[in-house]
Amino acid sequence: MDPPVQVTAGVVSRAGSVLACQRPTGGAHPGRWEFPGGKVEQGETLEMGMRRELQEELGIDAVVGPLLWQTQFQYPGRGPFALTFFGIRTWTGKVTNRCFAAMRWMPIANLGALDFLEADREFIGALIGGQIRL
Repeated sequence: MDPPVQVTAGVVSRAGSVLACQRPTGGAHPGRWEFPGGKVEQGETLEMGMRRELQEELGIDAVVGPLLWQTQFQYPGRGPFALTFFGIRTWTGKVTNRCFAAMRWMPIANLGALDFLEADREFIGALIGGQIRL
């Protein structure tokens, strides 16, 4: 069996809110919410993949902060993936929507109001519940 695909998610935060991104129509899980990030490419560390994804998706040069959470998940009909969430508190450049249907700065307490991907829900519950601090 192949090892799980490595995927990163950046929890971009400012003033008690985090950046939530809505997946575009036409791809997998259209209209669902997620944190920016994506697959780590061959030869990249998790941190390198996180920085590249944030540059591609948001146009920012991020300082990858602490590892917040790791989990494994598998959607029906897809291979398993290992998902690593990083805190992103510092960056240069202007956060720009380069690929999402929408983006919102959401207070942590309100994240449950968005229809997030199943793979993110355990992390969001821990974040809202205070087990994870940004």
